Amino acid sequence: MKLAKTIRFDASDTHVFEKAADEGNWAVSGGFSFAHCREAELTGKVKQAFANGFLSIPDFGYSTFVSVSTASAGDLDWLETVLAAHLSSHYGAPSEDAARAAAREEIAFMADICSEHKPGTLLSLARHMDNKGIKEQFRAHAKAVSCATQTLWQIVDDEL
Repeated sequence: MKLAKTIRFDASDTHVFEKAADEGNWAVSGGFSFAHCREAELTGKVKQAFANGFLSIPDFGYSTFVSVSTASAGDLDWLETVLAAHLSSHYGAPSEDAARAAAREEIAFMADICSEHKPGTLLSLARHMDNKGIKEQFRAHAKAVSCATQTLWQIVDDEL
């Protein structure tokens, strides 16, 4: 199954988010983490996370970009367990079963987004709130062909 992993090109996430995700963590869209917010409360770094942040697991920081990756059955079980525990402890899920169901739904949503893209494809998101709730729009950024073919080093024989 394809899922998303956080990626960091530079230090900008550490400056724009209250808590930046570590690189290489699994990620979900994480829109649920703003369900309790009113639009007027979305200011500063919280607003940046709301507008453009994927939620990282297990550190629950935010990342501007994720990369489509392949997850194993073991990865999925671990993700469900960790996310369900977070939903219980931070969002008051009414039961472990409800937390696990919500975690599975969030993971399945991210898997659906990733399913149509090749591994290595970068994804970004734009999130906004309207009178019907939180809306998310995802954008794919294909890996540049020049990145795959560019040679950075050339080995030459120095015995002349």
